[in-house]
Amino acid sequence: MNGIGVYGDPGLAEAVKKDLLGIGFNNLNYAYDFKTGLPIKGLRIVPIDLNGNGRLDPEEDLGDRNRAVRAVASGIYPSPPARELYLLTKDSFKGLSKEFLRWILTDGQKYVEENGYIKLSNNHINDALKEFDR
Repeated sequence: MNGIGVYGDPGLAEAVKKDLLGIGFNNLNYAYDFKTGLPIKGLRIVPIDLNGNGRLDPEEDLGDRNRAVRAVASGIYPSPPARELYLLTKDSFKGLSKEFLRWILTDGQKYVEENGYIKLSNNHINDALKEFDR
């Protein structure tokens, strides 16, 4: 393999900015400026022609962070590259780990977007809590 090694999302964004032909796949928080919602200076978001019609339709334009978040949350932006993340345990969640998981599904949702993730839908949360309380 040829190329350069980078460490994590910030390193990838920086390497792409420095390389005229650079391209990468990164977390939304490292592609868009959180305050302005626009792509980070020196980066350009590459659109994906999701329906294969050879043009960029309005719902495929991820020109700002809010559009990107909505596209991922609604399922317009495909998986992959967007993907669900899961918490796993060997046996079962108990004690503090169980309380932390409950917090993630409830109060913790208000911190999700500022940390580069997409809020869970109410259906996802309700289903998880039902499973959680079994």
